[in-house]
Amino acid sequence: MQRFLPVLLVFALLLPLRAQERRDRALFEVRRDAMLDSIEAAVQKARPVSEPKKLMQLDFSAIKAPQSPDEFRSVWHLPPVLQGLSGMCWCFSTTSMLESEVHRQSGRVIDISELYTVYWEHVEKAREYVRTRGRSVHGEGSESNAVFRIWKKYGCVPASAYTGLKPGATFHDHENTLFPEIHAYLASVKAANAWNEETVVATVRAILDHWLGAPPEKVTVDGASYTPEEYLAKVVRIDPGDYVDLLSLMEKPWYEKVEFPVPDNWWHSADYHNLPLDEFMAAIKGAIRKGYSIEIGGDMSEPGYSRGAAGMAVVPSWDIPAAFIDDEARQFRFSNGTTADDHGLHLVGYVEKDGQDWYLIKDSWSSAYNSSHPGYYFFHEDYVRLKMLCCSMHKDAVKEVLARFK
Repeated sequence: MQRFLPVLLVFALLLPLRAQERRDRALFEVRRDAMLDSIEAAVQKARPVSEPKKLMQLDFSAIKAPQSPDEFRSVWHLPPVLQGLSGMCWCFSTTSMLESEVHRQSGRVIDISELYTVYWEHVEKAREYVRTRGRSVHGEGSESNAVFRIWKKYGCVPASAYTGLKPGATFHDHENTLFPEIHAYLASVKAANAWNEETVVATVRAILDHWLGAPPEKVTVDGASYTPEEYLAKVVRIDPGDYVDLLSLMEKPWYEKVEFPVPDNWWHSADYHNLPLDEFMAAIKGAIRKGYSIEIGGDMSEPGYSRGAAGMAVVPSWDIPAAFIDDEARQFRFSNGTTADDHGLHLVGYVEKDGQDWYLIKDSWSSAYNSSHPGYYFFHEDYVRLKMLCCSMHKDAVKEVLARFK
């Protein structure tokens, strides 16, 4: 009996710890998105008639989460804006982050057009499609550093100068309009082997001009006229080269700049600074505490990601215990496809509860508007740790981290 005493003693000591662990429950419900329903009704989109399927999701009722955005220490940011039926989250989240950066650096409030950037991103995708003879990925999505790339080449304009909305429209609808039209046109180019870049770009621009309007060649601000390049340099005064991208995937070498291997990185950017998970999380925690907001990108397909009234994202205990969320667990989910790069968000605040962070997330997707805090999610740090793959921020927020790279 004596030889079992140490084991029994350890087991007895662990019992109180195990008793304190959160044990989550699951529900089977039809996932409803009231805001998405209203958008689809506004644009008269017809859904296929089918029996609603109940899906497994977390029972959020027992989660001790923040109750209001007012509980968070927040970085200044403009109010949330809906992206409508579109794949523009990459641009909405990054533009929001850069608007916060304008305010951080100068105290000025500037609302910048997302659709101007989206317009030129479609043009650049068309160029690459021709250059690669149709091998380049053509989709609605992109990455946060596409905004930096487009601004360097084309500048930017005020939101009031280019909305991308037709007269009377209240929501963007690219799913049923410009994207399928461009996609079908490019497919016809490939089928005909008609690789004339000038013709293809001109045709894609004609489609964009029809649905979004032609982008302005000059804008007037406070009585002065600027080209988009001048507006960026003289009014916005943001250097896109000051922003860096962080990644955490163990399939890539640590402390090297690598390519993010996802379809939305269609131009194969290899400017992602790859960090072990603990350092990736430390960079996020440190940046938001220093007053820098962060664009983050990752997965929103999980049962712990609410689309209803809860308005939060957590990792259920029946998925993986918090103590086991490490580099391997994160990579495993990316490798088997259960973690995907499907949404871009703007991390604007934090609050510490029970020794862990909750993050205030500004979101442009419809599901963020179904809770008591419309336009925002509350992300537990475990969700960021397991499911958020990459992030972008000002280089000064992570100077120590960048010093480790060649």
